[in-house]
Amino acid sequence: MKEITVIIRRDKLPETKTALEGLGYPSLTIQSVDGRGKQKGAMCDEMDAEMPESFCTTVKLKPTPSSYAIEHTLPKVALYVPKRLLTVIVPDEAVDNIVGALIKVNRTGKRGDGRIFVSPVESAIRIRTDEKDEEAVS
Repeated sequence: MKEITVIIRRDKLPETKTALEGLGYPSLTIQSVDGRGKQKGAMCDEMDAEMPESFCTTVKLKPTPSSYAIEHTLPKVALYVPKRLLTVIVPDEAVDNIVGALIKVNRTGKRGDGRIFVSPVESAIRIRTDEKDEEAVS
């Protein structure tokens, strides 16, 4: 078994859920997260030209200054971008198909498309039935 963790743009969540359901993996965990990558939270220069100039100050982006930056009065506040973090547990043989689908759905070619992490899962137990491993995640 493998755990696939993917960080994606918020607006890509419906397409991503549909893609996973289409592959037979509708069970997942979704979290709202804030973070930043190499761009250090600066996304406005990557937005499409048709977006209004005030886009970064509107409700749609809401970058959050880090508490460290506020407490230490850094000259440039570090911004965090809202994202979605999804986790799905799958059999080893399904990993390539799922990763391929995640890339296809979430790739825009711009900064902030996200990351995919694949990790081994040693064991899984369904609390209600005491099922173990593959039976517990199906």
